[in-house]
Amino acid sequence: MKLHSPIPQKKARLEIIPLIDVMFFLLASFMMVSLTMTKQQTIKVNLPVAAASQPDFKPDMINLAVSAAGDIYLDTNPVSLPDLERTLAARRAAAPETPVYISGDAATRHADMVRVLDTVRRAGFSKVAFNVRATATGPAAP
Repeated sequence: MKLHSPIPQKKARLEIIPLIDVMFFLLASFMMVSLTMTKQQTIKVNLPVAAASQPDFKPDMINLAVSAAGDIYLDTNPVSLPDLERTLAARRAAAPETPVYISGDAATRHADMVRVLDTVRRAGFSKVAFNVRATATGPAAP
């Protein structure tokens, strides 16, 4: 004899809404992680320390570096000031709002950094910043 339950039997079904939620979460997570991945595009320099620094590396930026000896590098290629100005003027014509980041060794002379900054300004870039290393203790007292 077959007994029947008073509760109606439901067919088993696959719930797809939670699966979609998990997939969107994973997609968003991978997108956020990929945005924070950066690639070093300049020579290695010993950056000076600053209390209020925030690295903002993006692939659509111009990286300049000044070594302790005063040599100038565009990404990883050594360049002279006249060549740098021509190259920057050409890149400004293609993308005028590109940010420029200048990295200088801690032992670099101030005059060398100012020459590079002046060249960048003459080329017409307005978004210029200096790369520094953050301190471990936080903001310094004035």
